Order: sequence, then structure tokens, then C-alpha cells
Amino acid sequence: MALDGKIAIITGGAKGIGLAIAKRFLADGAKVVIADIDEKAGHAAEQELSSLGEIRFVAADVAERLDVHNLVAATLDAFDDIHILVNNAGIVHSADFLDIEEADFDRVIRVNLKGAFLCGQIVARHFVERVKAGGKPGVIVNMSSINDTFAIPNQVPYSVSKGGVSQLTKVMALSLAPYGIRANAIGPGSIMTDLLSAVANDKEAKKRILSRTPLGRIGDPSEIASVAAFLASDDASYITGQTIYADGGRLPLNYTVTPKED
Repeated sequence: MALDGKIAIITGGAKGIGLAIAKRFLADGAKVVIADIDEKAGHAAEQELSSLGEIRFVAADVAERLDVHNLVAATLDAFDDIHILVNNAGIVHSADFLDIEEADFDRVIRVNLKGAFLCGQIVARHFVERVKAGGKPGVIVNMSSINDTFAIPNQVPYSVSKGGVSQLTKVMALSLAPYGIRANAIGPGSIMTDLLSAVANDKEAKKRILSRTPLGRIGDPSEIASVAAFLASDDASYITGQTIYADGGRLPLNYTVTPKED
């Protein structure tokens, strides 16, 4: 299996895309630690996936340095090493640019961008120590978005944070390349998570989503998990500093398409 024997930390792993990635990594032979601030969902995810392989849940706020250190320590206690980090934890806050409160802007940036920085830095230091001791390098996969390029007027800090994540990925890749450590990002388009499912059940809202999606459908979290599994594997051994857009063709589109009627 592609990730046989690898040990992965997946932040925001209790639900949605993070949960799908955890499931795929386990199927590919990895041992997984899911980190999430939602303890109830985290324990439920751990129980749900326990039949697929070795998995642990660790409660953590990715924007708190001490929590991240404790997450790394808990992973090392459980599995003795770390080979893969997936920075998936993220939140949104909807408000127009003229109306958004400073506290809400800070809160989203704190989780989405600062969290990826802290987790990436602390785990990368472990990777570097292993390389210096003669071991193999690790891999970092960050969760960006097509909104690193596109902008939505009422998703101010989210769009800004994802632009930052894609640039952070490049910085990570260049800084860590001398150690053989790879860092890449994934930029999903419209994916059927809990957040989007509520919108997708609205016929007009779904029509708007599909009008900007050439493949004519909403993506599944498992499709993002497949990209994460590829980037984490040796099959992607010569890829670093890239953002892979899994968006159904949305990013290159400069017009709209006519969705098929249900």
C-alpha cells in the first residue's frame, strides 16, 4: 500500500475533508492521528474509523503553540514517529468587507493561516532532526482553496487566509527542500461537506454552483482525499511547492456553463 507504515497527523480531521483523508490514509496503510478542537466529533471519528487501522484522536487548537507541541508529543508517544502532516483545520466567517469585525477577521486568520504555520514549523523541525540523524524526510500537505485566487465578497478572511496558505506552502517548500522535505497544497473547489450540503439542497443555489463548474457536479470529499494520498506518497516524490486544484474545472473558467436539469 502507498502509505504502508507511515504515520500521519491530520488537523481538522474529525469531519468533512479531514475525515475523508483520515479514512483514505488508513486504507493506504498509514497510522493516523486526527486533531480537532471538536472533542465530541473527534472521539466519534476515532471510533468510526478504528476498524480500518490504527488511529488516535488528540484534542488540539492548531493556533495554540502549546497544543501543537502536545499534539506532536502525543503522536510520538503513540507511534514513535511522524512522516506526514496534513494541515486541514479551517473555519469561515461570512460578512461583507465593510461590515466584518476585526475579531472575526483575526479568528479566521488565526486558525486557517497561523495554525498551518505553527503545525508546519513544529512538525518540520521533527522532520529535520530525523534527516540530520540519517532518516528519511517527511511530507507536508496544506489545505488551500480555489479562493486563494478567486475572491468572494462576503468571505473576506477566508479568501485572504487561503491566499496566505498557498504562499506559505511555497515558502515551506523552498525552506525545507535542502532536507528533502516536500510541501504542497490542495485547492478544492465546491466539495460536498456539511457546510455546502445545506446550500446544495437549495435548487437555485446549487444551480449557481454548477454554473461555474464545467464538470457539472459537486465534488466529493473522497476526491480531495485521493489528491492528499498522492501528494503524501512517493509517487509525488518530485513535486514540491505546488497547489493542486481539484475544482471540476472552475479555475480556468472565464464564463458560466448551463447546468443540466435534475
